[in-house]
Amino acid sequence: MKALIFDCDGVLADTERDGHRVAFNQVFAENSVAFEWTDSAYQQALKVGGGKERLRALLSPDFTTRHDLPNDAAELEALIASWHRRKTQLYVDLLDSGAVRPRSGVRRLSCEALEQGWRLAVASTSAHASVRAVLNRAMGAELAEQFSVFAGDDVQRKKPAPDIYLLALKQLGVRASDTVVVEDSAIGIQAARAAGITAVIATPSTYTIHEDLSAAAIVVSELGDAGVSTHCAGTNVIGNLIHDVVEQRHLQALLEIGVAPEEASNHADNK
Repeated sequence: MKALIFDCDGVLADTERDGHRVAFNQVFAENSVAFEWTDSAYQQALKVGGGKERLRALLSPDFTTRHDLPNDAAELEALIASWHRRKTQLYVDLLDSGAVRPRSGVRRLSCEALEQGWRLAVASTSAHASVRAVLNRAMGAELAEQFSVFAGDDVQRKKPAPDIYLLALKQLGVRASDTVVVEDSAIGIQAARAAGITAVIATPSTYTIHEDLSAAAIVVSELGDAGVSTHCAGTNVIGNLIHDVVEQRHLQALLEIGVAPEEASNHADNK
């Protein structure tokens, strides 16, 4: 049994800037907090995996004092949970409005993998409701039902810890060596590799375009669709096979090589 596991935000759709960030800012406004996550500030905030964790990092003693928020630890945790629930509601509404478009190739590649008997899953630090909303938007309701979802609610430690991927491997009943992951961030790649998964495809998103994603087995601009071609960063044996779009056969080739990125480059040099 083989599995294709996608990250959610930035991979299925470029959701962070026009989805999560906007929803967080609406929550701040609703609660009369004179603060807004700008593009650049939110890009930095994304170095912390998980929405509640991101809020926790923001709500420092200085921040809570300036904005007249509770300093008591229990009250602050309750506030974070409440704000995050509201953010999720607003985020789902944004997705339902069509404000966020799916990325190219995610649906096509999922269909190809499913036809070959692969298991499909999403492993994300976001809440279940948020992940399901993006999944339905990107795949359509019928295909989305074929996916197992592993979300931030399911594990204590978020990416870059490997917990979400270890859980996915266990629940799907697949080996790390039979699994391909699609990620868009350095912390996501780190999480997958820490779980023993070396077949990682990186598709940089708006906020991760300048991150070092070289730990992935291959980095492509998009998975690609008709009219939306991909291009590969660097050269290795798999990159040399890809023309226009990433296909299911490329996933299989990644598993057959079964090596780390630097070894894949050497593999290509020796051909």
